Amino acid sequence: MPVADEDADEDNPYLRNPPTDFEPVEALTEAEAERQVDQLRAAVREHDRRYYVESEPVIADRTYDALFARLRDLEEEFDLSHPDSPTRSVGGEPIEEFETVEHVAPMLSIDQSGDVEDVREFAGRVQREVGDVRYVCEPKFDGVSMEFVYDEGSLERAVTRGDGREGDDVTRNARTIGSVPQHLHGDHPDFLAVRGEVYMPKDAFQEHNRERIERGEDPFANPRNATAGTIRQLDPSIVADRPLAVFYFDVLEASELEDTHREELERFPEFGLRVNDRVEVVDDIDDAIDYRDRLLEARDDLDYEIDGVVIKVDDRDAREELGQTARHDRWAFAYKFPARAEVTPIADVAVQVGRTGRLTPVALLEPVDVGGVTVSRASLHNPEEIAAKNVNIGDTVRVQRAGDVIPYVEEVVEKGSEGHYEMPDTCPVCDSPVERDGPMAFCTGGLGCDAQLRRSIEYYAGDDGLDLEGLGEKSVRQLVDAGLLDSVADLYELAYEDLTELDGWGETSAENLLAEIEASREPPLPDFVSALGIPRVGPTTARELAREFGTFEALREAAEDDPDRLEGVDDVGDTVAETIHEFFTSEANAEVVDDVLEHVSPQAVEIDTGDELAGLTFVFTGSLEGMTRGEAQDLVETRGANATGSVSGNTDYLVAGENPGRTKRDDAEADDVPILDEDEFRALLEERGIDLE
Repeated sequence: MPVADEDADEDNPYLRNPPTDFEPVEALTEAEAERQVDQLRAAVREHDRRYYVESEPVIADRTYDALFARLRDLEEEFDLSHPDSPTRSVGGEPIEEFETVEHVAPMLSIDQSGDVEDVREFAGRVQREVGDVRYVCEPKFDGVSMEFVYDEGSLERAVTRGDGREGDDVTRNARTIGSVPQHLHGDHPDFLAVRGEVYMPKDAFQEHNRERIERGEDPFANPRNATAGTIRQLDPSIVADRPLAVFYFDVLEASELEDTHREELERFPEFGLRVNDRVEVVDDIDDAIDYRDRLLEARDDLDYEIDGVVIKVDDRDAREELGQTARHDRWAFAYKFPARAEVTPIADVAVQVGRTGRLTPVALLEPVDVGGVTVSRASLHNPEEIAAKNVNIGDTVRVQRAGDVIPYVEEVVEKGSEGHYEMPDTCPVCDSPVERDGPMAFCTGGLGCDAQLRRSIEYYAGDDGLDLEGLGEKSVRQLVDAGLLDSVADLYELAYEDLTELDGWGETSAENLLAEIEASREPPLPDFVSALGIPRVGPTTARELAREFGTFEALREAAEDDPDRLEGVDDVGDTVAETIHEFFTSEANAEVVDDVLEHVSPQAVEIDTGDELAGLTFVFTGSLEGMTRGEAQDLVETRGANATGSVSGNTDYLVAGENPGRTKRDDAEADDVPILDEDEFRALLEERGIDLE
């Protein structure tokens, strides 16, 4: 029988305008705690549904966090934890391996083709066997297909597709995904097994990759690889930190079945199961083909990867009559999009030199169309990948665009050469020796290498450097090619006449750039350290180094003579310390830095200007309205406190602004660390005698 919808309880105080000023946990009886836990679970589930399925939240994020924290506190204090509680969505202890389990119903593949005649043949067979039918058309997601099983409304297990008959039980990981309800809503069946596609939204994928790169980790090649690698992590807390989502698109088995697939999909949102908004029901195969063509045109505007459309017979009785083969259902067909990959020969290989000296081999291709873009070069990544793919000049290769953006050589289709391409022993730009670091190759020429010089000037003037407006990649290249810039220091020797004689430079643009350069002669120390482009030292690490040493002279002296001192700085380990040491002890780099210092005076950082917060440790998360997080960190540190990047038992306060990270909040709750909003943080500062005005 259907389970009553506990979320519809009008007496639940946490559904509309919920209070967040709770009685102390210890003041509640066990019966009162149980009652409040039931109400909070129901409310959190409903708010999750409104947020993830309806995209219409009715409470603020901060209020939701307060309800969630209260639920967790009560469950822990009164030992009321439950497998399908929303609090189980934050991960847990790592596991050693996944258990292999059998699906409740086979998860078969779909017959597919990119040829429209094959689609019409499919429709003709359907018409001959069951007569005229309507079709449900859906995007064919390029993610990871999984089975989600609900018993009495509670998530019992989530299993990867595997071989279609059995897969890996990844339930603990699936519980951490926001769009996977722990408990179904509404008038749901007693038993329901559904098929869904786990994916990583494109924008979230790009943001996640950016964060990985900032941490010094390798980025994922595309959203599907990121999703597949994430869902099979043995540590659920890692999965919880990654931006996965789910679309549900089929019933595998249920105690109650609808007559049509359309009716099933219409009911999914009532249960809290998220359905894609591009699904359409059509009357015939011509309309289905038109749907595919329209979706192909819209493909690049979607925030998820698709590689075609799926055309399904709507009527369930007709499906049963059509049946299945050993490999696929006979009532569904995938009409694929043209592949975003083409085959072309490699005409030559060039080696790019990056800002840090990293050598990147680039295949120069006979021009080829890839996903509607003419591609004439593609990355070969690094020497190890070249060897693994056995790729060389003259080979015919398959080219793809990672995330539809960066062209790369996927594989050799036909060998036209002997062996694989060998990286040069010396830099192709400055002829300095090339050194290997694992799979990577680096030029040892430092800032004395012209290629590194140009990119170093771009970085010096860029967002992570001194942010000199009007000095981007194009203008730097123009100035270098004109012989006006032979070093970073030459920026400060540029003259008005030099600029106005160049194409595209007028009086105003020349005056503006010179004013920007003049204003950069006394940069803040953190900005200057970051602008130097020291490998592995971005803005955050530069700020920590500036705080630690106060002046550029002190930092440089430590880097040259006592690199062990660097390892005591936040964000600096032995690898980063050694990299900083190598940068400053390079003769070529030292000469460039000295030349720049003839024109620039980095401003010392004020350290320990007060002790009002002495002995305290703060962690910040989310965005603050009255100041940036960096400014807040600087503020507390100049008053004697520590500002760290992660919560531990030694943390005194977590300051949570808008859209705070869930991991830090969870860690704070686990370690009983007080969580302050921005107003409470300001109040604390005022209590300690710190005037923010």
